[in-house]
Amino acid sequence: MDWSSIIVAAISFLGTCAGAYGGFRLTAYRVAELEKKVDRHNNFAERVPLLEKDVKNIYHELDEIRSGR
Repeated sequence: MDWSSIIVAAISFLGTCAGAYGGFRLTAYRVAELEKKVDRHNNFAERVPLLEKDVKNIYHELDEIRSGR
């Protein structure tokens, strides 16, 4: 084995390691962003029933006001 093939192999190995590390970082970033979106969705899903309850109460009060006339 001559030195040129060892150098090429070492450079290829370093390139592979850099690519794998970059891919891992990108994947970790995308998963973190997805988790943020899911958290926002969960928060929204918790608030919708509360809004529905408030709207129901408003309609009930409006019916009371209308029937009082």
